[in-house]
Amino acid sequence: MSTSETGADVPLEDVSAIRAFNRFYTHRVGVVKPGMLDSPWSLTEVRILYELRHRSRVEALDLRRDLDMDAGQLSRVLTRLQRNGLVARSPSSADRRRQVVELTEEGKEAAETLDDRANEQVVGLVSHLPEGDRERLIEAMGTVRRLFGEPRPRHGADHHAAAAEPTQGHDGAAPVTSPPSYSEAVLREPRPGDLGWVVERHGALYADEYGWDTSFEAWVARLIADYAQASDPSAQRLWIAELDGLRAGCVACTREDEQTARLRLFLVEPTARGHGVGSLLMRRCLDFARSSGYRRMVLSTYSVLAAARRVYEGSGFRLASSQPERVFGRDLTAQVWEREL
Repeated sequence: MSTSETGADVPLEDVSAIRAFNRFYTHRVGVVKPGMLDSPWSLTEVRILYELRHRSRVEALDLRRDLDMDAGQLSRVLTRLQRNGLVARSPSSADRRRQVVELTEEGKEAAETLDDRANEQVVGLVSHLPEGDRERLIEAMGTVRRLFGEPRPRHGADHHAAAAEPTQGHDGAAPVTSPPSYSEAVLREPRPGDLGWVVERHGALYADEYGWDTSFEAWVARLIADYAQASDPSAQRLWIAELDGLRAGCVACTREDEQTARLRLFLVEPTARGHGVGSLLMRRCLDFARSSGYRRMVLSTYSVLAAARRVYEGSGFRLASSQPERVFGRDLTAQVWEREL
């Protein structure tokens, strides 16, 4: 069997098969067209608009690192977007040598339109598939992402020894020193056993990291029971995040009223923190709330969850109220955060 000329032990027929799939997929999603999603913007520009829409204000350096872009290329793209009135740049308050990038009002409208078109495109691609086939497709995509990821150690053998994180809208609080390298997370719908896992992980983590008593686990159990009894999937959803086939976090979007969604049960396993799981869960929740017609989103949390606060601020939430509470066996400061959609 012949191999590639690089000397790698990869048959040329395998290389050809992967390249053929690349051509098929890029053709199906229209990547080779002059403008993405029937817009005047390139793939790179559309991706930047997407990131800015879902991350609010962000430093250009962080954007460059996350998108793995050359500094000069990013500067040129941002200059074009700024010239067309879609983005604004300003010095960072923390370090004036760094630039902060954010969408203008016109940019927000353009990014929202592109998001809607992208959703419509995907619906058009998969609407003919029955639910079971869609699940297999998503699982297969997860397999591709995992196998194409960089080589990494596996999760520890005892999955339950690696705790989770916050609820009602809290995300990973405890920092992890030198986290292992994982593939990107994938999100899926709950399966049998997942709802019990959500309750168990919240109870175990908060007892371990914050000393909260069992009344917290009981409270989470009531939230899960309410979610399971609700019958309108268009108004509320819950997602499970996975890394390497293991549960790594969750989030739920529930109905507060006709105009308002509530983010709940936001949880990230400590071993998965620092790998974008929380941001992925947050984006999915916000996307669902918008597509369901909600105009705003609220969440409740506690001031002790400092890492969660950074996620909320980075996702455009603002602190609306704060008050002391005696709850879960501790004296805490309850907070309500909100944002427009």
